[in-house]
Amino acid sequence: MSVKQETRYTEDHEWIRMESADVGTVGITDFAQEQLGDIVFVELPEIGRKVKKGEEVAVIESVKAAADCKAPVAGTVVEVNQTLADEPGTVNKDPAGKGWFFKLRLANPADLASLMDEAAYQTTVQK
Repeated sequence: MSVKQETRYTEDHEWIRMESADVGTVGITDFAQEQLGDIVFVELPEIGRKVKKGEEVAVIESVKAAADCKAPVAGTVVEVNQTLADEPGTVNKDPAGKGWFFKLRLANPADLASLMDEAAYQTTVQK
């Protein structure tokens, strides 16, 4: 059975795309990276770290500001994007693809229902 790769969004401009029934890839949206400007450093979480929904998991530093990538749902970090350590600008070039931050094994996949779909997120950004 294949899992539909639906992307869900938070009000803080993070996204999560489910890669399997209980593991999702997390990153920041194109809107977020545009607001930050050129990203110069990313601090990634430890693999195995348990996180709560809304908890600061990764640190993003840009020429303009520092920001956090928060966990859209509770879970355990199972993988990080090591490319970002050497090439943090990947987030600017491809925020919804190669610029992902970490993969999370969800504590409760039903938590995804509390996040916005793409249409709702786009409405939020356009306000």
